[in-house]
Amino acid sequence: MFKTLRETIRTVFERDPAARSTIEILTTYPGVRAILMHRLAHWLWRRKFRWLARMISEIGRFFNGIEIHPGAQIGKRFFIDHGEGVVIGETTIIGDDCSLFQGVTLGGTGKEKGKRHPTLGNGVVIGAGAKILGNIKIGDNVRIGAGSVVVKSVPPNCTVVGVPGRIVKRHEKRPKETILDHGNLPDPIVEMLRQIEEQINKLNKHLAEYDIRKEDF
Repeated sequence: MFKTLRETIRTVFERDPAARSTIEILTTYPGVRAILMHRLAHWLWRRKFRWLARMISEIGRFFNGIEIHPGAQIGKRFFIDHGEGVVIGETTIIGDDCSLFQGVTLGGTGKEKGKRHPTLGNGVVIGAGAKILGNIKIGDNVRIGAGSVVVKSVPPNCTVVGVPGRIVKRHEKRPKETILDHGNLPDPIVEMLRQIEEQINKLNKHLAEYDIRKEDF
């Protein structure tokens, strides 16, 4: 348990420039409290103390504003920044070194039984307000932009934005320090408008040249 606590604190220092001290992290970071309480609840869940596990989960939701079902499997060095409104469903599986921002939902799509929540690979970053729904797989090192809704599996090393979520970059290699830069993601609609604007400017230029040649005659 102490090893997990040290690892969690170190992860916050690495990913949040606002973190100043261990005491501050333990007392003012709801994401840290939620993760630590989930580790205990999950330990109980696996040993069939289901009611007690759910009660710990409910207490954590009340105090932290973060709902993590005790059945969810969460890997090492998991980080929730801010965290208000985060929901993680029962059959969710999260790999190592993943980061979630406030308002993220890892949920189901209906009343289906069995595996019904997402599986995240290692190093996944999900921006604020994004919804990942259903029994889908999100590959290693995927970035999902804020407000996106993803209902289909995503291969590794991609960037996804939009509603519904669309892959805008594939096989992306990026420096480690840019991993949490989820606010600086490409917008396919803006890119399309930019291309249309370029085409209009080219047409206007050709028309102007045509008018000049016509006047010469």
